[in-house]
Amino acid sequence: MRILPFGLTGWLIEVDTTAEATSLYDHLRALAPTGPMALVTDLVPGARTILLDVDRPGISHADAAALLTGWRPGAPPAPTGAQTVEVPVRYDGPDLAEIAAMKGITETAVVQAHTGSELQVAFCGFAPGFAYISGLPPVLHLPRLDRPRTSVAAGSVALAGGFTSVYPRRSPGGWRILGHTDAELWNVERDPPALLPPGTRVRFTAV
Repeated sequence: MRILPFGLTGWLIEVDTTAEATSLYDHLRALAPTGPMALVTDLVPGARTILLDVDRPGISHADAAALLTGWRPGAPPAPTGAQTVEVPVRYDGPDLAEIAAMKGITETAVVQAHTGSELQVAFCGFAPGFAYISGLPPVLHLPRLDRPRTSVAAGSVALAGGFTSVYPRRSPGGWRILGHTDAELWNVERDPPALLPPGTRVRFTAV
């Protein structure tokens, strides 16, 4: 683990895995807004990083390190009060049969693995509202498509590289599509605009 200065006032914490980054993000969110945490304006998780966004000087390297007291890699998630969002899915995706064939299981087993997993948004990126959701069982860990599609419909539920997500709008994409949902992933009139911000627990349900 490394703690690196970021900009003039922030700190970037690097860890080894996405699971560690998610666990550390939960730990930091559960801290009371006192001491150094009172100066943190935002926590921004990445695949293997957490950014402590600080709007003015005041948090030293030692302060940042002290915020990690009580956390260790592999520690169970800290209670955060994060809600669980259910995302209804029609499992009719064009890659469902291929995913099943690649793993040597039935399409039903693929759906059961996807709906039966305890999932959490690790971080967001690629497009507004695109959530990188972790926690898939190994049977659903698959590489991206060799040739990305030039257009993927909004609401496409897909997976790649150990993550699953929902395309919030039509865009190019190389993830393997399991199905589709009518859930609105991004709405600027909503607070927050993203249906699935970092830390959110997610459960996919078959419809």
